[in-house]
Amino acid sequence: MPPIVELKNISLVYHSKSGETQAIKDVSLSIEEGEFVSIVGPSGCGKSTLLSILAKLLTPTGGKIEIQNGVKIGYMLQKDYLFEWRTILSNACLALEIEKNLTQENKSEVMGLLVKYGLGDFINSKPSQLSGGMRQRAALIRTLALHPDILLLDEPFSALDYQTRLLVSDEISTIIRKEKKTAILVTHDISEAVATSDRVFVLSSRPATIKSVYTIELNIPERTPIKSREAKEFNYYFNKIWKDLDVNG
Repeated sequence: MPPIVELKNISLVYHSKSGETQAIKDVSLSIEEGEFVSIVGPSGCGKSTLLSILAKLLTPTGGKIEIQNGVKIGYMLQKDYLFEWRTILSNACLALEIEKNLTQENKSEVMGLLVKYGLGDFINSKPSQLSGGMRQRAALIRTLALHPDILLLDEPFSALDYQTRLLVSDEISTIIRKEKKTAILVTHDISEAVATSDRVFVLSSRPATIKSVYTIELNIPERTPIKSREAKEFNYYFNKIWKDLDVNG
């Protein structure tokens, strides 16, 4: 079976009055259906830009994107963007409203997801009544309501404190795997990348190129982000990626 998405020699050049800036240079990668992959790299190297290209929000200046026919893409941003004047159920249905596809059947499905993932008692609550982790779950369900095949995750846990971040990362990753979605996570957190991913792509400094790729193989009975940190192989991958990101090394 061909990859669900493939980038072939992608480049992106920004044009401004002061000249040209190459953000991405000759990036090639392929992702299989059902994979959870992470993209890490130095600050400002173009990780989020690469997601924007995958989402077709930006057009590359060179190269080619191949996505399987009929594949839908969902985008989860750093902030949850829940509206305080709407209930959690109403927020979770917002994307369906925008697409003019809020049928009673779809609304019932969203309610089912809220119940399934621990928000059933909060469907009539406002976002301010929920914890940060619960808000992120609601934001994910809003994205899942559109039945995306690929989820693009742009540092969705970065606004949370460390302890909450660990728990929410565990929750969200578990939901994505249960729903059998393909996921591409951009993160600056090496531990998060190793703990959540099947593979990790390491980008160089700008202009971004693929510096290395790691297939994460952890010898543990249950693969969850929190339990992954207990694997004896975890530090090996962390240290290898850390050295790859050391721009002075």
